[in-house]
Amino acid sequence: MTSVSELVLTRNQLLQLSRNSRDNNFAAPLQRLNHVVSELQENVMKTRMQPVGNAWSKLPRIVRDLARDLDKKIEMRMTGAETELDRQVLEMIRDPLTHMVRNSCDHGLEGPAERVAAGKDETGVIALHASHEGGHIVMTLSDDGRGLNLARIRQKAVERGMASEAEVAAMSDNQLAQFIFRSGFSTAAAVTDVSGRGVGMDVVRTNVERIGGTIELSTTPGKGSVFTIKIPLTLAIVSALIVDCAGQRYAVPQISVTEMVHAGEGGERRIERIRDTPVLRLRDRLLPLVPLRSVLGLPRGEPSQEGSLVIVTRVGAYEFGIVVDSAQDTEEIVVKPVAPLLKDIGVYSGNTILGDGSVCMIVDPNGILARAGRLDTSAGSDAVQAAAGAEGGAGSERVALLLVRAGAGMPKAIPLDLVARLEEIAVDEVHDLGGRMLTKYRGKLMPLVAADHGVIFEPGSRKPVLVFAEGENSMGLVVDAIEDIVESDINVELRS
Repeated sequence: MTSVSELVLTRNQLLQLSRNSRDNNFAAPLQRLNHVVSELQENVMKTRMQPVGNAWSKLPRIVRDLARDLDKKIEMRMTGAETELDRQVLEMIRDPLTHMVRNSCDHGLEGPAERVAAGKDETGVIALHASHEGGHIVMTLSDDGRGLNLARIRQKAVERGMASEAEVAAMSDNQLAQFIFRSGFSTAAAVTDVSGRGVGMDVVRTNVERIGGTIELSTTPGKGSVFTIKIPLTLAIVSALIVDCAGQRYAVPQISVTEMVHAGEGGERRIERIRDTPVLRLRDRLLPLVPLRSVLGLPRGEPSQEGSLVIVTRVGAYEFGIVVDSAQDTEEIVVKPVAPLLKDIGVYSGNTILGDGSVCMIVDPNGILARAGRLDTSAGSDAVQAAAGAEGGAGSERVALLLVRAGAGMPKAIPLDLVARLEEIAVDEVHDLGGRMLTKYRGKLMPLVAADHGVIFEPGSRKPVLVFAEGENSMGLVVDAIEDIVESDINVELRS
C-alpha cells in the first residue's frame, strides 16, 4: 500500500505540472496515466477490504456469556455483516464495538422481571447494523432497554465536580448524555468485571475519532439507546477539499463536509453577528461559524477578501461552518501522521504532499469544534456597528433585524443587537406560576413572554426563544419560528 500511496503522490504532481504548462502534448498521456493509477489504486484497495462481520464474529459469544453472568435474556441481531472496509480500520474498530456491546448488556437492558413489568418482552434485543454511505461506513448499535438514566448522570456529574448543579439544570437531555464519554465517568453503583471503572466510553470516542470517525448518541428513557458510528473506508488515501486561508493551503476531509456556501458583503448571504458571535442564515436555521484564521492564529486580511466561503461541516450531531478565503480543488491525498511537535495543537489530523510538492496540513474538524468554545470572535464587530450608524445618520437608522413568526399575523422584526442568545426550550419545561410563564434557564428561573397571543404551546414540542439579558437578569420571548436576518432602514414614528 505504501508503493501505491507514493504512486498517487507522483500522479498528483504530474497532473499539477500539466495544469501549469502551456504544452498540451503531455495532456493525453497524463490523462491515461491518471486512469491507470486510479484503477490500480482501486484494485489494491479491494485486496485490503474485509467484511465488517470479521470484527463482529466474537460478539454473539460475548453476549451469551454476559447474559448468563447477569441473569438476563439477550438476543443479538446483526445485519450488513457483508459490508466491506479497510482491514486497518477493521482492527481499530473491533475493541470500541466490543465495549459498547458490553455496556448495552450491563447498563442498557433490564432483567426479565423488570422488562415484563414495563410491558416488554422478557428477552432484550441488541441490534448491530452496517451500511455504506458515500465514502464511509455507518454502523448503528441499538438496544430496546431502559435508556440512559439521565437523573443518575446529572447526580454523578455534580458529585465528581464535572459540572455545577446550576450548569446541569440548564443542560438538555442530549448534553447530559455526553457525560458518559468523559474520562472516569460511570453510573455503576459498584465496580464489577463488566463495568464501573469509568475507563470505557471515553476510550471508545478517542479510538473512533483517531481514525477520522464520529460517534453520536440518542436515548429515550424507557425505550433504549442508539449509538451511530461513522468511519472512513480507509485511512491511507482520502478525498479532501483544498482550501486557502491567509495565503496558505489546508486540506479538509470531505467525509465531514456537507456543502459549501459563498458569503460576503456583496453576496446573496451575509455573515451576521449575534453578540459578537458570527452566524449565517442558511435556509431554515442559523449556522454558527468558526473563522479558520481565528482558530489557527493567522493574520487578518482585507474584509473584502477575508471569509468569503463557508464550509458547512458536520461533526457527530453538531453542524457548523468553517470560514475560509476560497476553495481551490478536490484531491485524493495520502495521509501522513502529524509531527509530534504539532500533536498538542489539536486542530490537525495529519499532513500530505500536494501535486506541486508543497506540504499541506490536514485540518481536523473535531479539533476545530473543541477549540471553538474558546474563540474570541468579537474583532471587527465595532467597525460593523460604526458603519451601520454612519449609513443611518440622515434621519433613519440602518440596522440588522431578526425576522420571526408568531401567531397567524405578519412577521415581526426585532433588532438583532438586542438579542443576547437564541435558544430552544421544551414546552413541557414551561411552568405557569400566578399567571406568569417561567422556565429553568442556566440555574435560574427565567420569565417567558409569548410574542403573540396566537403562539401555541403544544405539549411535547419545542419552541424557539429569543433571550434578552441585562446584567444578571434575563427574559425570553417565545416565537413560532425564526425566519431570517435582514438589514433595513428604521424610521421611528410616534403617534398620539
